[in-house]
Amino acid sequence: MEDPKRQVADWWSAGRAVAVATVCDTWKSAPRTPGSIMVVGPDGEVTGSVSGGCVEGAINESCLDALATGRPRLEHYGVGMAEASPSG
Repeated sequence: MEDPKRQVADWWSAGRAVAVATVCDTWKSAPRTPGSIMVVGPDGEVTGSVSGGCVEGAINESCLDALATGRPRLEHYGVGMAEASPSG
């Protein structure tokens, strides 16, 4: 997988629009640490990861919408309390 930071720099330097999703905070055992990024390029190319699979599709759609509309957003993903509570 290409380094997402290098890829965003290359696309940006070429004057191409990109969307960058960044993990800002985590709770308990998260698949990626804060600072992890996923970059979606001008033709929908994706590099990097922010969830290890569980919400990548939703984040990809959000990035594509941000590219189409030019509107940034802050999104929250997580587990419900039932899934987070230890089984007893």
